[in-house]
Amino acid sequence: MVEIKTDTALETMREAGRVVARALVAVREAAAVGVRLRELDEVARLVLTKAGARSPFLGYQPSFAPAPFPAVICASVNDAVVHGIPDNYRLRDGDLVSIDCGAELDGWAGDAAISFTVGTPRPADLELITATQQALDDGIAAATVGHRIGDISHAISTVARTAECGMPADFGGHGIGRQMHEDPHVPNHGRPGRGFPLRHGLALAIEPMLMAGGRNDYRTDSDGWTLRTIDGSRAAHIEHTIAITQDGPRVLTLP
Repeated sequence: MVEIKTDTALETMREAGRVVARALVAVREAAAVGVRLRELDEVARLVLTKAGARSPFLGYQPSFAPAPFPAVICASVNDAVVHGIPDNYRLRDGDLVSIDCGAELDGWAGDAAISFTVGTPRPADLELITATQQALDDGIAAATVGHRIGDISHAISTVARTAECGMPADFGGHGIGRQMHEDPHVPNHGRPGRGFPLRHGLALAIEPMLMAGGRNDYRTDSDGWTLRTIDGSRAAHIEHTIAITQDGPRVLTLP
């Protein structure tokens, strides 16, 4: 069931979104060569705790997962696309890192992700991040009253095709509000003019995941969570929570 949010609810979601943004800024500032992924998770936990927010990631267990998620961020490095578990891996020079984080505050959720490089970047990684950001920007631009979910999906997939990147076929964005994952699903592949109609008060998490190798298939690690490119190519993941409004899309997870 799709819930249309009141303007008051969207304001509360904006506060949750600010917490997510602060956590992502803090994690990015802490990320450096030699830092463990587990340490980045601790940075995000501290931001959430200080804000009086809880993590919708910690303890989350969807049907595909063999165990509850053990952290407040997903930390995906290099060929990991999404859902990486922050462990004792130490960041290395040239790593491509994607961090996904959520927060629940006063009963409402926010969800966002960033991708960045550590140390000396590879030019190809910067191009991949730029393409992923463009896919997100174009997806958000298509999220207007009168359009449909398929218009968002088409905008994202057009950028991916132009950049000759793949995207995991059965993963994408989602509705968000009282829960981190709500209806409707927001595919990253789609046709314009199809799907759920966009109305004022609809809140969505839009999250393109681009894989440099150009393939749409992937493999899952033995942890049951981490998705990796099938060919070992690198991946980037960038996400914002937005609200559909009569005045255009409003990004709720900016600082």
